Amino acid sequence: MRVSVLGTGYLGATHAACLAAWGHDVVGVDSNAERIATLSTGRAPFREPGLDRLLGAGVSSGRLRFATALDSARDADVHFVCVGTPQCADNHAADLSALWGLVDELAPMLDRSCVVVGKSTVPVGTATKVGERLRRSAPAGDGVEVAWNPEFLREGCAVEDSLHPDRLVLGVETDTAQLRLREVYAGLLADGVPLVVTDLATAELAKVAANTMLAARISLVNLLAEVCEAANADVADLATILGYDERIGSSFLSPGLGFGGGCLPKDIRAFVARAEELGVSRSTDLVHAVDDVNMRQRVRAVEKTTDLVGGDLRGRRLCLLGAAFKAGSDDVRDSPALDVASRLHRGDADVVVHDPLALANARRAHPELQYEPDLATACAGADAIVVLTDWDDYSALDPVALSAVVRQPRVLDARLALDAEKWRAAGWDVSVMGR
Repeated sequence: MRVSVLGTGYLGATHAACLAAWGHDVVGVDSNAERIATLSTGRAPFREPGLDRLLGAGVSSGRLRFATALDSARDADVHFVCVGTPQCADNHAADLSALWGLVDELAPMLDRSCVVVGKSTVPVGTATKVGERLRRSAPAGDGVEVAWNPEFLREGCAVEDSLHPDRLVLGVETDTAQLRLREVYAGLLADGVPLVVTDLATAELAKVAANTMLAARISLVNLLAEVCEAANADVADLATILGYDERIGSSFLSPGLGFGGGCLPKDIRAFVARAEELGVSRSTDLVHAVDDVNMRQRVRAVEKTTDLVGGDLRGRRLCLLGAAFKAGSDDVRDSPALDVASRLHRGDADVVVHDPLALANARRAHPELQYEPDLATACAGADAIVVLTDWDDYSALDPVALSAVVRQPRVLDARLALDAEKWRAAGWDVSVMGR
């Protein structure tokens, strides 16, 4: 099948590569010429395990190509919309300017029957408006179908999540759209991947609902962690106890610095904004609280670091381990680690940041901070070390060897990444969020 992927960021590039791996003829389109040039060589402009291999295979086979001209997508039978929907600069709603710009540019080119499929996370009700707008302007008129097919990708596992998803959700209005999407995903369906066929609105809500549930779990365990600290209890043991309850489970019960990245924070805020537009405002206090608790973790990390170095940050050299919002990624969008680093810097601490992968992106986002690619050099002369991203590199650190490098053997573990007793036995003053 001839397929276009419109928008080749994290979602679009991954989806295009997987579509080509399933045997479709795919063109990925993006206005970012530098990104397209990189993808055309079979390489991803960001880190995602396994993606370069898929891209390279697709480009080499001729089934996958990339272009900056939207006209390159004209002949596709199915168009996947994968543009970004970030948070608005002046409020919590989703910024749909990229989506509407694409719709208006695409519509005049749709002169034949096709399906336009949204994968971007949008406020509920957007899909209906997209359909009305396309059919009003497209030469094919009612021959243009609209469907919604939300993604559930985890950074660091996006290729695996695409090739072996735990479910497929198709929001459709007609049998024609459903049949075309079944053809796109024929291989997955043959493998028995669970399929939910539903209406447009429910499909639009699927991703943001999942993210809201996950965010709530993270904030709740961090609330429990703060209570554990106040009560001299151990949140790690508490999370283990809760995990044995089959009604609760152990997923997303890791306390620490909280969530960040390009999805959860902006998605839950956009969900609240849309719910309030729909008149559902009283119950959104719960999601407001989820966001507040999450942001509070960053403040707590700063407070605990300040306490660790004696109550005054001025002139203290702090080695901050981690810049990416999560281990296994070079993504620094709404990174809790960088937020904490920036707050400590504004408190007049002498901050140096280390990360195995994300320093280049971090430097672009926060040029005011110091960065050091060598871990030992970053730790040299530190009055405290603060673990902000749970990289395996940091869990494997030798506290005895590190004692000879730092000025003061003090460490804050904001991700429960360290063996606290091992570090204390090596003479370190150890502070752990939740313990």
